[in-house]
Amino acid sequence: MSALKIYNTLAREKQPFSPIQPGKVRMYVCGMTVYDYCHLGHARVMVVFDIVQRWLRASNYDVTYVRNITDIEDKIIKRAVENGEMISQLTQRFITAMDEDAAALGVQKPDHEPRATDYVPQMLGLIEKLEQHGLAYKASDGDVNYSVRDFPGYGKLSGKSLDDLRAGERVDVNTGKRDPLDFVLWKASKESEPEEVKWPSKWGSGRPGWHIECSAMACELLGEQFDIHGGGADLQFPHHENEIAQSEGAHQHTFVNYWMHNGFVRVDDEKMSKSLGNFFTIREILKKYDPEVVRFFMLRAHYRSPLNYSDAHLDDAKHALARLYTAMKDVAPDAESLDRTEAHALRFADALNDDFNTPLAMSVLFDLANEVNKTKSPVLARQLKGLAGIIGLLQRVPQQFLQADPESGSDVEAMVAAQIDARAAAKKARNFAEADRIRADLLVQGIILEDKPGGATEWRRA
Repeated sequence: MSALKIYNTLAREKQPFSPIQPGKVRMYVCGMTVYDYCHLGHARVMVVFDIVQRWLRASNYDVTYVRNITDIEDKIIKRAVENGEMISQLTQRFITAMDEDAAALGVQKPDHEPRATDYVPQMLGLIEKLEQHGLAYKASDGDVNYSVRDFPGYGKLSGKSLDDLRAGERVDVNTGKRDPLDFVLWKASKESEPEEVKWPSKWGSGRPGWHIECSAMACELLGEQFDIHGGGADLQFPHHENEIAQSEGAHQHTFVNYWMHNGFVRVDDEKMSKSLGNFFTIREILKKYDPEVVRFFMLRAHYRSPLNYSDAHLDDAKHALARLYTAMKDVAPDAESLDRTEAHALRFADALNDDFNTPLAMSVLFDLANEVNKTKSPVLARQLKGLAGIIGLLQRVPQQFLQADPESGSDVEAMVAAQIDARAAAKKARNFAEADRIRADLLVQGIILEDKPGGATEWRRA
C-alpha cells in the first residue's frame, strides 16, 4: 500500500504527508458565515473535508479537526438589522440549519466548531503582536489595518506579486489605509451598528475583521503551527493569503505545512450565482434527491476538480448508487471485520492515499459490486459495505435506499404494497392483462416490480 500524498497549494505539487507530530494530525477548515441557508458550494466543502478526516482516522492517525463558524460579519449585521432581530438569534437559527444539512449529507461533526464571537480576546492579542512587529497600524478612520508591504512573503500562496495586485486596485479616497492592498484587522464601531457587535479594545470600540478570526481560532485550538488548512478555492486569495500574513507575521515562523483547496461548483457548466438564477441551497436539492445521492455525486469528482451540478448528473448518480445497493440486496455481508489486506481494499487505500482520489476509490467499489453479483459472496459483500463505509456510503438497508424518494409522501410504501396485492390477486384469477396493467402503471410512476422465486414480489425505484 502506498503512503499518503497530498496536493499542497503552497508548493503547487503533490507531496508525501508527514505530520508535525508522528501519528497525530491537526487540521483546520474554514467554515460557514451563518446568515443564510447553506448552498451547494458549502456542501462540497463539508463533504470534501469530511472525507479527508475520515481517511486520516481510518489510516490510524489521531486527528483534531477544527471547522470554524463566522458569526460576526457585515452580511450578518445587515441581515439581522433588516429582520429586526438579535444577531445571536439569526446566527443560531442558521447554525442549527447548517448542522441539519451536514447531518443529512453524512458529514461527521468536527472535533471543534469555534464561533468567532467567543475568540475576540485572542484576536486582539494577535493584532497587538502584529503592531509590535510593525505590521499593524491604526488608521485615521479608527480601523486597525495590516501593512501588506511590510510582510516579505505576501503572495506566496496565491502566486500573486504585490505589483500585480497593486495594478488591480483602485484607491478609495475615503479610506485610512496607507496602501490600497492593506486589509482591516479591527473595524472601528459605527454609531448605527448594534451594541452586540461592539467590543472594547486599546484602539477603541470595534469588532474583528474577517481574516483575523481564523488566524486566532486556529492558533488557540491547534497551536501556532499545524499540519493541514483547507477550504474552497475562492478562499485561496485573499483570505488564506491574509491568514498566512497575520499568523506568520505575529509568530515569525511557518503557519501551516499543507494547504488544501477544493474546486468550484458550477451549475449546467455555468458559475453558480444568485444573479444567474442557478443558486441552490442544500435544502432545495434534498427536496428532490436523496442525501446519499448528493454525497455520492460529489465524491465522483476529484475534490480539486470543478463540480458540475445538473439534474442529469444527479439522476445518473442516483442510478449508479442504486447499482451498488442492488448488488447487496440479495447478498448479506458476513459478520467479520473489514479485511484491509484484501486486494480490493489495497486498491481502495492506494486511491485515497493518492491525494484523496475518490473517483478511483469508487471504481473499486463498482468492481467489488460486479464480483458480488457474480459470486454472491458474503465475504465480498462485507468488503463492499466496509470500504464504502469509510467514505460514508452504503450503510443503509439496501431496500430502504432502493425504495426511497424524497419527493414522495410517506404513503408510497402502503400504496405499492396494495398494488402488489392487487396484482397477485389478478394473477391468481388468471387475469394477466390486469396484472400487466398494474406493473405498467407502477413503472410509469418510477417503481419497478421484481418477482422472486416462491411467488414473492419486491419493488424498487427506477
